[in-house]
Amino acid sequence: MSFKVPRGTQDILPGQSEKWQLIEEKIRELCHLYRYKEIRTPMFEATELFQRGVGDTTDIVQKEMYTFEDRGGRSLTLRPEGTASAVRAYVEHKMFGQPDQPVKLSYMGPMFRYERQQAGRYRQFVQFGVEAIGSADPAIDAEVIALVMDIYSTVGLKDIKLVLNSLGDKETRDAHRQALIEHFQPSIGEFCSDCQSRLEKNPLRILDCKVDREHPLMASAPALPDYLTADSAAYFAKVKMYLDALGIAYEIDPNLVRGLDYYNHTTFEIMSTAAGFGAITTLCGGGRYNGLVEDIGGPDMPGIGFALSIERLLLALEAEGVELDVKDELDVFVVALDDEAKVKAAELISSFRAKGISADMDYIDRKMKAQMKAADRLGAKFVLVLGETELAEAAANVKTMATGDQQKVAFHDLVNYLSRINRL
Repeated sequence: MSFKVPRGTQDILPGQSEKWQLIEEKIRELCHLYRYKEIRTPMFEATELFQRGVGDTTDIVQKEMYTFEDRGGRSLTLRPEGTASAVRAYVEHKMFGQPDQPVKLSYMGPMFRYERQQAGRYRQFVQFGVEAIGSADPAIDAEVIALVMDIYSTVGLKDIKLVLNSLGDKETRDAHRQALIEHFQPSIGEFCSDCQSRLEKNPLRILDCKVDREHPLMASAPALPDYLTADSAAYFAKVKMYLDALGIAYEIDPNLVRGLDYYNHTTFEIMSTAAGFGAITTLCGGGRYNGLVEDIGGPDMPGIGFALSIERLLLALEAEGVELDVKDELDVFVVALDDEAKVKAAELISSFRAKGISADMDYIDRKMKAQMKAADRLGAKFVLVLGETELAEAAANVKTMATGDQQKVAFHDLVNYLSRINRL
């Protein structure tokens, strides 16, 4: 019997995993600069958390969740996104009581959605996200957007654009909701079954439908900005003012609604504009979710956040032809010619590694020529050859692979010598 990776998942092999590590490192460095602290939540939660937090009218809840019953009869779900879990932790651990608000959190890890596999989209995917909970200041909206724009620019992406919209407050949403119902109701039979069920529950989600996107009523649907209250319009104006001050370019799209029920006020997406990237251009999405903390059992605390897919970030880099500066150099390869030399090689390698010098040796008893070829394939900067003579003299020739130069160095001075020459 042969086994293969489950459909919708992937193995990230050596050679590729280093790219992931570099991206993750850059993201964590930016989170430190912006003061977003990491939170790690379980990979599964109570199913009701996502039903209430994400919204039971969303495709995620209705079609895409991996839900199972444990031995205690509890319904659990592999997390399909990170916000609900972060907010649950915020409420459970009473982080709203901390003196410094907003609480700024970041997370990175696997999420799970049962959907058709496409380029850069998997059933298990890695998501990075942030949440800023406890502030209704439009300046924090701009900061969250600035962070994700910094992430993309730091890794080298250039062909991206930021798209903004405002979903307004409850009064705005209620007025727009009624207008949408009246607009779609006479012809709702022409729409897909999902849209028909959304008409009364959440008609805004009709605008996000992928099946009926070309229906004429979509283009003529009531535009949400026309229903913004004075307060909502003023809030959105301030968000744009801060983005202007930060030099962040954006486009306004009144049809940008996002796919989750908890959004209100500021919503945004970042899209790839690279040629040949594909039909689905969204790299990142986010927005404000005032009311979600209260829905999950906490106090009435506002929040905003975003999430991005690492897989799609890598796909965008590939589309733009950006090569990541991945450094995976081997400092020293030790060639041992007999069993006694192998023991000394193991001892020396241990002392090298203890001082931060990467080192390796042969473990399958190859001849000297084959070991030298292995050192070359691995990109070793230096090679030491240990044999009977070297053991007797307690010294080894250090060969610099780039130039072919050799220097005899006593065993006891190898660490200092390699540390010094490695810095040159």
